[in-house]
Amino acid sequence: MTVEASDPAQERPERWRRWRLVLGGDAADGTGQELSGRDAAMDGALSALYGKGERPATGRDRSAGLGASAPSVARWLGDIRTYFPTSVVQVMQRDAIDRLGLSALLLEPEMLEAVEADVHLVGTLLSLSQAMPETVKETARAVVRKVVEDLEKRLTTRTRATLTGALDRSARVHRPRHHDIDWNRTIAANLKHYLPEHGTVVPERLVGHGRAARAVKKEVVLCVDQSGSMAASVVHASVFGAVLASLRSLDTRLVVFDTAVVDLTDRLADPVDVLFGTRLGGGTDINRALAYCQSRITRPAEAVVVLISDLYEGGIRDEMLKRVAAMKASGVQFVALLALSDEGAPAYDREHAAALAALGAPAFACTPDLFPEVMAAAIEKRPLPVPDTV
Repeated sequence: MTVEASDPAQERPERWRRWRLVLGGDAADGTGQELSGRDAAMDGALSALYGKGERPATGRDRSAGLGASAPSVARWLGDIRTYFPTSVVQVMQRDAIDRLGLSALLLEPEMLEAVEADVHLVGTLLSLSQAMPETVKETARAVVRKVVEDLEKRLTTRTRATLTGALDRSARVHRPRHHDIDWNRTIAANLKHYLPEHGTVVPERLVGHGRAARAVKKEVVLCVDQSGSMAASVVHASVFGAVLASLRSLDTRLVVFDTAVVDLTDRLADPVDVLFGTRLGGGTDINRALAYCQSRITRPAEAVVVLISDLYEGGIRDEMLKRVAAMKASGVQFVALLALSDEGAPAYDREHAAALAALGAPAFACTPDLFPEVMAAAIEKRPLPVPDTV
């Protein structure tokens, strides 16, 4: 088989084309490359968003931008969906909202129908929900529901399987049927009965997997910061809250807070209702939220409290830490998550994170894929799977 060497002369035009699309066609880009057809259309869509204006202005102030009218933005949204993959479209939409101040245009139904929905768009819609006219709300709910359903498909099966196993293992019995014996724990519990001459362990005490499905065994409280920086975490927490609430072995409560505390437990049957019950933005009073959660716990030794917050406390810091210490002393499993999203750790209060770690509650960012393992570890009262980056 003969492998022909590539011809640098043939590769050069493609390289210049790519550099031209990256650099944007300014006089100083040095490519001298002209675009036509599909390339020209892609370049136009990129320039509308990233082209250089006199200043980073918005709407009609932008010299090369999208303009302030819904029709021009709607056409642009259609263009980028034609020329770019979904992951790139979502990034460009996010940049358009952030760079060009196009949030207000999302209050028009035809705009919502044109966008590519993702978690970040849902966060933007939720922040606008209080100003949203009735004519837009149904369209907005449809957009949010699509994202929620996609997340449920991705997360539900694994979460239910992981937590059902953890609940069964946490309900130990000592006269198990043969197929319910937990051999690893049985051997560990009987090592003192090892007979070296026979090379075996005499299992005087059997440890088995309990069957936890028929009764509530654990209380779970999700306490979620709804400040603006936590939008993606709020979306994921609402989906996980609904999944946890569907497990009969768990008594699940969902609480969101800023400077006020709102209990959304009665809406957990529908995560979309949960999300539209939030109000993204505002201050933060973690101590007040934890006080409410603490007051709703009836069996501390069987409770897990998950605080999802960047820890920027606007309330009473010392009282917050005392409250966490008191809950842990009473037997509550306390989990502190700086974020529940795929983006990693946001900016957070490092002093408060260090103080929680000193109390035995390390604060770390958690991806949605890791969350079931974190909850399983908390339910079984074993060390949390804290990422190495913490």
